[in-house]
Parts: sequence; C-alpha cells; structure tokens
Amino acid sequence: MSFKNTLLPVANLLQSKGNLLDLSTPIVMGIINVTPDSFFTQSRVQNRSTIMAQAEKMILEGVTILDIVGASSRPGATDVGINEEQDRVLPAIELIKKAFPSCWVSIDSYNATVAKAAVGAGADIVNDISGGLFDQEMIATVSKLKVPYIAMHNRGNAATMHQNPTYKNLTLEVLNELQSIAYQCTQAGIVDLIFDPGFGFAKNTHQNFELLNNMAQLRMLGKPLLAGLSRKSMIYKTLDTDASNALNGTTALNMVALQQGASILRVHDVKEAVETIKLFNHLNSSNNF
Repeated sequence: MSFKNTLLPVANLLQSKGNLLDLSTPIVMGIINVTPDSFFTQSRVQNRSTIMAQAEKMILEGVTILDIVGASSRPGATDVGINEEQDRVLPAIELIKKAFPSCWVSIDSYNATVAKAAVGAGADIVNDISGGLFDQEMIATVSKLKVPYIAMHNRGNAATMHQNPTYKNLTLEVLNELQSIAYQCTQAGIVDLIFDPGFGFAKNTHQNFELLNNMAQLRMLGKPLLAGLSRKSMIYKTLDTDASNALNGTTALNMVALQQGASILRVHDVKEAVETIKLFNHLNSSNNF
C-alpha cells in the first residue's frame, strides 16, 4: 500500500533560535488553552498548577510542540483584546520554557503584537489561524522574528470566519489562496512555512470532509501540512454527539490526515495521536518488506 504522503517532496526541517525540528516523521502538537471559553471544556487550563500539569502530561506522552492559546476561535467567542490575550499567554509560555526548555512552544494568535511578545517570552513558532489576513502586520513581524510560521487557510474576519462561503472548486481555491500566502511570506523573507488547511474555518462539514479527502494536493506547495481536526464539529456533528465524545472520531480522521501527507497533528489528546503516528509509521514501513 503506497500512501499519498510519499508522492511529493516537502521541506522537512524547521529552524528556530538555533534549534532544528525534523518533520521527516510526523509529530504531535498539543493544545494548551489558557482561556476560559475554548469549545472543548476539558482542555481549559488557567492557573500555574494546571498549566504545568498539562504540559508535563503531554511531554511524557510524546508531544513535540505545545501550542499556547489565549483567545478562543470558537463560533461566538468574545474578542478578549490584545492586553488580556498577552496576560494569559506570556506567563504560560515563560513557565513552560523554564521548566521544559527543550520543548518547542508555539503561540496561537492572529495578533502581531501578541506574537512578538510571545516569541520574546520564549515561543519558537507563530501559529496564525488567519494566515496574515486579520492583522496586516503579522507576516512582516514573523519575518523579523525569524521563527517558523504556521499559516492557516481562512476567509472573512474574526467575526465572520465561521460563516460558510461558497466555493466553486474547494481544493483548488484553498490551494490558490495558500499559494498567495506563500508568495507574501517569501517576499517578506519568511523561510520556514507550514500550512494548515483550516478545517472548521470558513468551511461547512461537507467541505471539511472534501478538503480532507483531497489534502494531499496541497503538498504541491512544497511545505509541511498541519492537520487540526481534534474534536471539531465536523466529527461530533457527523457522529451525532459532542466534543467530549469525539476522541475516537478524531483518531480515525487523524490517520486519514497522515495518509494525506500531514506532518503535524494538532490535538487535545497527545497519547492517542502519538499512537496513531506510530501505527502509521509501521504500516508505511511495511511497504519496504
């Protein structure tokens, strides 16, 4: 069995602050929500002890990157403002990097001011759900910071991004729009770029599944792909359940994402994602026997 992620070459090394991260084998990014209103209630951590406990648990389970989220992007979430977002994420980043200096940390924010402060506090990667769309200073800021940039496909703005736009050719339009982001990033001088197809953002459930089924085509961009499927509504609505009961569905779709070429799985549940990658690697290596 030949997996789709073997068909097209992509960049496999990221560099940040003199450290290298190898993506030749898929890795796991664990979500740490330092916010009171993330869509998955059990993922919320808001004080020193719970942040440390969650970080340590994920590291022991095999996480490679911890993604610090200070403002929820769920439908109907309240805009917390830059100052409050920084007050949430900066202490968490400093705490984690002091305790676990070798663990990579990403800041999940579409605000350039927050991204700059977070990298100053120790973050290694900027993860932007808007791909530079919501803050016109983001791409230039990341370039100056000289850290990897995760750009997600999205449309609209923070208030409208969960509406369902019309696509004539979903995969082609996502590909073209990510290509435009790639051009902007290259022109700005960003070296290490990762693309997130944006499952759940500016796409309905049917469109999410269509994009997942065609995600390998995005490898034409030559950049690593991040799949953020964890416990999202495309899973729990399809299964007629809720986010708290969507782990099994998440694991199933994460395997599909790996077969479609994902280099990073962004998840709430690290242990299960690490096991999925281990099984995927064994299944893939069986082709050589």
